[in-house]
Amino acid sequence: MKVSIIGGGGRVGSDAAFALQLGGIVREIALVDANADLAAGEALDLRHGAALVGGQTFLAGDYGVVEGSDCVVITAGLRRKPDESRLDLVNRNMGLFNGIIDELKKVKLPSHATLVVVSNPVDILTYAAIKSGLLPERQVLGLGTVLDTARFRSLLSDHFKVNALDVKALVLGEHGDTMVPVWSSATIGGVPMASIPGWTDEQGHAVFAATKTSGAEVIRQKGGAGRAVGVSIMEVVHAIALDSRNVLPVSALQSGVLGVSDVSYSMPTVVGRLGAVSIFEPAVSDSEREGLHKSAQALKDMWAQVQA
Repeated sequence: MKVSIIGGGGRVGSDAAFALQLGGIVREIALVDANADLAAGEALDLRHGAALVGGQTFLAGDYGVVEGSDCVVITAGLRRKPDESRLDLVNRNMGLFNGIIDELKKVKLPSHATLVVVSNPVDILTYAAIKSGLLPERQVLGLGTVLDTARFRSLLSDHFKVNALDVKALVLGEHGDTMVPVWSSATIGGVPMASIPGWTDEQGHAVFAATKTSGAEVIRQKGGAGRAVGVSIMEVVHAIALDSRNVLPVSALQSGVLGVSDVSYSMPTVVGRLGAVSIFEPAVSDSEREGLHKSAQALKDMWAQVQA
């Protein structure tokens, strides 16, 4: 499988490439970046490790190296300037993103190719990619709340002092301020979280609050997130590469699940070779349903502002 990463010279793109190298599933990785030397350096650095990890091929260059990719991952994006509003940032990133989509339209991609959007605001940009007609709508995914869910589970495992792999809890909706923790189906080793001795709603609120601010905390401490994002991207790409039908909270076009349509955000989604195979409708509480509807409306409002 060939994967191309747009923004492959940056922190997130290069960490994703490294995670894919260690994963050993993807055989060819191409990096494209506005800073061509940085992308070339990352590709060279990865290539030097190929003899120790696996026989992958690493490329770097302009959009020509993307041709024939089975999966394209977009990580390129701009950071907020001092005193800049979120909408201003969205508009600047939308301009950059549309330019990337235009370049990809010039590239020959196989009919089964998938697009994974990581750049923020990921739900808005995923929806923009779907609307662009670059690929069939189900072949366009956003990273969505895969990272938020991983952070949530990890923090819950710290709280309960258990293996993080035994924690099953989802964050759904927008990757942003209106994301919703689904406590009603959260379990540890199959045991409903609410039934574990000593657990209180106040503790849950504290863990989720820490989840929502985790990204900002990583930025404060080290300048930006990369490692967990890279592993999250690998999880999605591997589900596509292996057609493994993993159920992941990726951002995909909604068409009626929980009464939500015409917006891209995260629901439990079966991910396979052609992207979003199907979307499961989760059993949620009334408050969770209300939160997810508010999340969808917030994204629709933002999309309307961007189009204004």
